[in-house]
Amino acid sequence: MEERERRQALAAFLRTRRARLSQAEVGLPARSRHRTPGLRREDVAELANIGVSWYTLLEQGKDVHPSKPVLESIAQALRLTHAEEKYLFLLAGHTLPVKEPPEEEEVPPELRRVVDVLTPHPAFVIGRRWDILFWNRAADLVFCFDEPFPPHSLNVVWRSFQMQGHSLDLDWEAQARNLVAHFRADYARYPGDASFEELLHDLQHMSPLFREWWEQHDIRGLPNGPQPMMHPTLGPLEFDHVQASFSSNLRVKIYAASPSTASKVEQALSASS
Repeated sequence: MEERERRQALAAFLRTRRARLSQAEVGLPARSRHRTPGLRREDVAELANIGVSWYTLLEQGKDVHPSKPVLESIAQALRLTHAEEKYLFLLAGHTLPVKEPPEEEEVPPELRRVVDVLTPHPAFVIGRRWDILFWNRAADLVFCFDEPFPPHSLNVVWRSFQMQGHSLDLDWEAQARNLVAHFRADYARYPGDASFEELLHDLQHMSPLFREWWEQHDIRGLPNGPQPMMHPTLGPLEFDHVQASFSSNLRVKIYAASPSTASKVEQALSASS
């Protein structure tokens, strides 16, 4: 993400966060119902105790440089979550520069062994831009990672939107919205990463729905918890999804199966071996 794009992303993020709040939510008198919904710039400036003109420059994507205390005040005024506040700081340039990641993301042997022994619970390792780098037999059985979706066949976000309409997830829209919001937060961590830019370009071209959600600038972590699925051959499956960081670039996604689901997976793996 170049400097100009970063400023524009910051401006759009502030505008979308402002538009989702009402005066009542932040303790201000309600305006006429005929006005545009959401807070005014004047409201945010008042709540953050900063100048209206200066805040307007931020929302216009101008070359201004807010300090950390000012960003904290804006985050509080806009009722940002922790993930959203972190994203705000990233867009404003208040983080240490991220080193250019290596061309190859290696999954160490010890992590491979851990993922392997989790079978019959599906588990796989993803890299910085959500590419699937390693998976166990249970994950291959459930998610069919050998099914091609070029040109990004092993990317979680790409596969999710390619499978819209025939996804395993029973609540695909909620899962996909969370995925886009988390992916946007990760995208901001790697400014100028050509591989991210290529994937983002292809996603926006391929899916109007991804493009619509991306432009909403929602930022949040991917929640853990129950994730029921309907598999075309195994039938209904019950999982608890968790995600754990192994390093700054590598994360493990684990789908802890219920006893009945684990039994289905074990039987299917035995039959295929």
